Amino acid sequence: MRPRVWCGVLAAVALSATACGGGEEAGKSDDAAAPARAGFPVSVADCTGAKTTFDAAPKKIVTSNAAALELLLWLGAGDKVAGTGFPPGQGTLPGELGDRAAKVPVLGKTAIPKEKLLGSGADVYIDSFSSMKNMGKMGSAPTAGEFEAAGMKHIYLKSTACAAMSKSPRTDLSGVEADIQELGKVTGTSRRAGELIEGMRKKTGAVRDALRDVPEAKRPSYFFFDYDAGTKQPMAVCNRQVANAVITQAGGRNVFADCAGDFKPVGWEDVVAKNPDWIQLGVRNRGSEEANKKAFDEAADFLRSFPATKDLDAVKEGRFVRIGSERTTIGGVRSADTVREIAHTLHPDRVK
Repeated sequence: MRPRVWCGVLAAVALSATACGGGEEAGKSDDAAAPARAGFPVSVADCTGAKTTFDAAPKKIVTSNAAALELLLWLGAGDKVAGTGFPPGQGTLPGELGDRAAKVPVLGKTAIPKEKLLGSGADVYIDSFSSMKNMGKMGSAPTAGEFEAAGMKHIYLKSTACAAMSKSPRTDLSGVEADIQELGKVTGTSRRAGELIEGMRKKTGAVRDALRDVPEAKRPSYFFFDYDAGTKQPMAVCNRQVANAVITQAGGRNVFADCAGDFKPVGWEDVVAKNPDWIQLGVRNRGSEEANKKAFDEAADFLRSFPATKDLDAVKEGRFVRIGSERTTIGGVRSADTVREIAHTLHPDRVK
């Protein structure tokens, strides 16, 4: 059995450079030369609604993980990142973004140690963890008082960090778009944020139009198998998680969409009872294409050999989707590409 560890869920994942969103060179922003205080003050809320106000764009940022780092790179604010936790593996970001990410200091291979984070001198810490469950041992996070004493503001990627607290199911990428828009305001790159969101909507809109006349009952059922969360007891993706939005927009039916929350441990008997049409092999990025392929193969081999799953139709017929966990469970610009890729797999005659 693999330990139930959610550390790797926050690494960015491989995708070809052709999957870039926004329609212009990654990470370039027309806002870069704008006055530092244009559009300020800006207030953003945390998962409970508490406000944090910025009188100017931060000069030094630390990100909790590669997903937050990637968003800043897309926005053209990557030069402000002074360090990150959960750094992206080699080759996991497309083209120029990967080159820029490689230059960002790594403050923690997983979660950043509290002392190192508070001593980084950053103006703001962008957090993708917050209330997320099942993260394994994440270490001791700074308190609100410690952040304040260090002169550091603490904000969140709410589409991920606050998912469990959402009041309604997530069936689209509006929460991810809101994160991009909010980070654009905080970093003074709102124009670029708008361009990125427009590019995402163009992709998801094309998928929606292609599947418009496919009835709900005719859409294939879909199980996200989080291999790295452990094989003794599967972890279901529930209807508040970003993955539910990705699966739904891609024309699939999450077999655990009746679960209110982000993640929930279930039994293998529950999975068997659902008998999903497709199974996504949810594997954390291993740092190289070769290592990732090996992990996907291991996940598939487990399902083929495990007594409870070996006779499932999807397993016997090899209906596996090999897309990394992070691309599905962590919101970002490339979530729209993941929607399109899953949609093509499930509906190849409609989504090219």
